[in-house]
Amino acid sequence: MDQRIGSGRVRDGERDGERDGERGGGSGGGAGVPGRKRSEESRRAILAAAMDLAGEVGFGALTIEGIAARSGTGKQTVYRWWPSKADVLLDALATQADLHIPIPDAGSYAADLHEFLTATFALGRDERVARVLRVLMAQAQIDPEFGERFRAEFLQRRRDALAVIVDRARERGDLPASPPPGLVADIVFGVIWYRVLAGHRPLGEGLPAELIATLSGTIPGR
Repeated sequence: MDQRIGSGRVRDGERDGERDGERGGGSGGGAGVPGRKRSEESRRAILAAAMDLAGEVGFGALTIEGIAARSGTGKQTVYRWWPSKADVLLDALATQADLHIPIPDAGSYAADLHEFLTATFALGRDERVARVLRVLMAQAQIDPEFGERFRAEFLQRRRDALAVIVDRARERGDLPASPPPGLVADIVFGVIWYRVLAGHRPLGEGLPAELIATLSGTIPGR
């Protein structure tokens, strides 16, 4: 696992403390019960383990027990913080996006889009991330309750991040009249999901410039 989330096993003392009763809380996709604030080090280790194992064994063979063993935590700790293995991956995915996709203020709508889209597509080209995206979208179709969490904790969070850029452009006065603000996110994320799910074309490095031309009529640097 790379350093995007963090890796490694938690310390023995910390693990024992969790088994003695540390329970959910904090941010992310966990649906924990009230109790002591969960250890951020343990959380990072669990999320890293889930991403690694999903890539190694696939979603079907992924288990809470395997995630716990890889991360050096007790399985009850994982169950307290997340209701399912899909929710662990959902938290891992949302954390990756929050950490590595900026909400820039670079002075213009086109420049902000350039930074946001470049980082978004770079993350989407990570095959482990793309694999998890496909798995979670599929799970959201067959599990309505998880689907609600997926839309709220990942899809809407990504749309909200892009909405900050759109709203800032409106305030500056450089937001084009077309496409309308409500359609911008559909265009951006529609392209991502179509290419990730259908796989007919990659999220190429030139794609941000093509989308910026569509959304703003401006290509940064020209």
